[in-house]
Amino acid sequence: MISSFRLLPFFLLFSFISNAQINSSDLKTGDFIFQDMDCGPLCDAIEAVTEGYKGNDFSHMGLVYKKNDTIYIIEAAGSAVRLNTLEKFSKNTKKPMYIGRVKKKYEKLTPEAISFSLEQIGVPYDDDYVYDNGKYYCSELIYDAFKKANNEKPFFQLFPMTYKEPGTNDFFPAWIEYYKAIGSEIPEGKPGCNPGGMSNSDKILILGILKQ
Repeated sequence: MISSFRLLPFFLLFSFISNAQINSSDLKTGDFIFQDMDCGPLCDAIEAVTEGYKGNDFSHMGLVYKKNDTIYIIEAAGSAVRLNTLEKFSKNTKKPMYIGRVKKKYEKLTPEAISFSLEQIGVPYDDDYVYDNGKYYCSELIYDAFKKANNEKPFFQLFPMTYKEPGTNDFFPAWIEYYKAIGSEIPEGKPGCNPGGMSNSDKILILGILKQ
C-alpha cells in the first residue's frame, strides 16, 4: 500500500514545511532571521521595491549566533555592527520572523562567515547604503561574510538598487528627505542587496516562522 503522504503534491509539502513553527531551541549558529522591522516610511520603501519569500515584506535581517545558553543575533543596525539578544531583536516587530538556513552543500561556509561577522562588530552602520564603503547595512554584512567564506567569490548576488516608487520614475519622498538630511546623493542604480532579495536566494532554505 502506498502511503497517502507520498502522494502529497511536492509544492503542498514544501509549503507545509516552510510555514512550520520553529522553536528558538532549534536555531543553529549561522541561521538567517528575516524581519519586517517597524521603522516607518524608510522600511516601507525598502519593502516596496523587493518582494521577499512568498510575498512577505522584509526590511531587516541578521545571523543567529548561539553562545552558551544565550541566542544572539549578529546585525548591522543602529550605529554599528553589533550583537543583540534574540529577545531584544524580536521587539523590532509584531509580525512573524522567518528563519532560513544555507543548503546542506554550503554548510561548510558557515563557521568562517560567522567569524568574519563577529570581527566586524563595531564597524559603523552604512547609512549611505553604498556597497564596499567601509561600513555595513544589514544584508551587506551578510553578503560580505559569505563572500569571504567562499574564497572571496560572491555567494549571494548584488543587484542595481532602486529608490524609486515601483512603476514610476519618482523617488520615494522618504528617500529624498533622508539623503538630503545626510548630505548625500541618492545612489540609484548602484549595486547592493536587501533582505527581501536574500530571502529568495536559491542558496538557502526557509525553514519556517520563529515561534514566539
